Amino acid sequence: MNPRVRFVKAEKNYLLRIWFQNGEIKVFDLKPYLEKGLFSELKNEEIYYSVKPFLGSIIWSNKLDLCPDTLYEESIRISQISSPGQ
Repeated sequence: MNPRVRFVKAEKNYLLRIWFQNGEIKVFDLKPYLEKGLFSELKNEEIYYSVKPFLGSIIWSNKLDLCPDTLYEESIRISQISSPGQ
């Protein structure tokens, strides 16, 4: 089982910076998903920037979510720290 999400920050260009429970910080590129079904709603910046952690994954205000394993496996590791803000 992959680590779960502790914190997420929506950044410009549809990149999500994600802090995982194991201390890794990764970046997930959401652009490939924006033309797929309900994910097109995330082109609305108000919805896109509403992302927050939810039960080990992430969720947006429109109730759209992503599998935590997808987030971990398809993200690029940029750093490792013990917790956000350190």
